[in-house]
Amino acid sequence: MLRIAVPNKGSLSGPAAEMLHEAGYQQRRESKELRIVDPVNEVEFFYLRPRDIAIYVSSGRLDIGITGRDLLIDSGAGAEEILSLGFARSTFRFAAKPGTAHGIEDLAGRTVATSYEGIVAKHLADEGIDASVVHLDGAVETAIELGVAEVIADVVETGTSLRNAGLEVFGEPIMKSEAIVIRRTGADTEDPKVQQFLRRLQGVLVARTYVMMDYDCRVEQLEKAVGLTPGLESPTVSPLHNEGWVAVRAMVPAREAQRIMDDLYEIGARAILTTAIHACRL
Repeated sequence: MLRIAVPNKGSLSGPAAEMLHEAGYQQRRESKELRIVDPVNEVEFFYLRPRDIAIYVSSGRLDIGITGRDLLIDSGAGAEEILSLGFARSTFRFAAKPGTAHGIEDLAGRTVATSYEGIVAKHLADEGIDASVVHLDGAVETAIELGVAEVIADVVETGTSLRNAGLEVFGEPIMKSEAIVIRRTGADTEDPKVQQFLRRLQGVLVARTYVMMDYDCRVEQLEKAVGLTPGLESPTVSPLHNEGWVAVRAMVPAREAQRIMDDLYEIGARAILTTAIHACRL
């Protein structure tokens, strides 16, 4: 039975459970449940603190985990990313009082406060910068005001909270994070159960990215239409009862669907429909 770690709370928890449900896996009904068994799919789920998941997976006691790339790197655990999941995206940046720092080279000899000591220490070491790192569990933007540090490193979304604290970001991003699937470093990723799990999640990712588009067009416009909707391999084309017309079906990127429908209409396509894709295998 495959043993999988899932975040039990925070920004990773809800989207991870939703994706697993879409992939056909049973999920817990109450937040108090720490472990459930899905006998049909031969999977056992363990609901753990997101920061601990990489540690459990690296120990080999759990086969796979869903966590954040930031949490994996910060843990320093012997686990590796095997699939990115596209949600819980965030960017890590340095910030300081305006005019006090412009690039990472300005951090030499200074103190940096952060909740992600592992990420920041590694980044500074990789860049050859000798700076001190102070670990704080939260509200790092107050560290400069209280004299604990001269610079902070934190997740930045809009930058509003930093500006409210009188700070500004500088330099290149430290890293970009998102939800990922991890496996113990060196573990056999060709395990059939692991591969099946990954295929299911990849199917959900594709289903969320594409829609199915159907339309009718005249034969003489088919090549132009197919140029607009090439599909993943090639579209399905079927003759209609009315001579000279064909029905076309193809997967198209969801974010471009409206534009493609407009273009198809302009070349004479009609009865243009899009439908959501709930699951797929490529």
